Amino acid sequence: MNPKITSIIQSFSVSHIAEERKEILASLAAFIREKQVMGEAVRLNFICTHNSRRSHLSQIWAQTMAYYMGIKNVFCYSGGTEATAMFPKVGETLSKQGFDVYPLSAVPNPVYAVKYASNEPPIICFSKAYSHPYNPVGNYAAIVTCNTADEACPIVFGAEVRFAIQYEDPKAFDQTDLMDAKYAERSLQIAAEMWYVFSQV
Repeated sequence: MNPKITSIIQSFSVSHIAEERKEILASLAAFIREKQVMGEAVRLNFICTHNSRRSHLSQIWAQTMAYYMGIKNVFCYSGGTEATAMFPKVGETLSKQGFDVYPLSAVPNPVYAVKYASNEPPIICFSKAYSHPYNPVGNYAAIVTCNTADEACPIVFGAEVRFAIQYEDPKAFDQTDLMDAKYAERSLQIAAEMWYVFSQV
């Protein structure tokens, strides 16, 4: 694993996560644990309205934590209620936190390859609807990461279970002096919570 990512992960502590968040995260950990016990693949689809910020951060950090914890057969995806584009600041933030981020296209909805370890396959990221053919069609957990998507998706078709693990949108700080800090803060919050989830498996 890329050393900077490892250093970030090793800085996390259970005491840094509020009790109310632990309660929210416990059900996702239990789902993953049950799948592992049954020898079934764990498919996690992180869903936000535009699949541009929080859902990508969640997908990437969840896949990274599964690898770090040595938990096999975990496949992480992301999607939205509509497609837009992965916001460039997401890639910049992840690069600063130790990921290798490679743009694969320069179209309005660009495709990125994100690597957390040199010998592991990249995570392919681009904005898409949660029902896009790139994502699983069934037997997956839908993890809704924003209030808007939670309201817009009372039912996520194909999901066997649905969790609401919501994060504040760093978009509120776009084009402000706090932009870099708030994107980094949100990414690290998601990282710490995904670390906690997989540490409970």
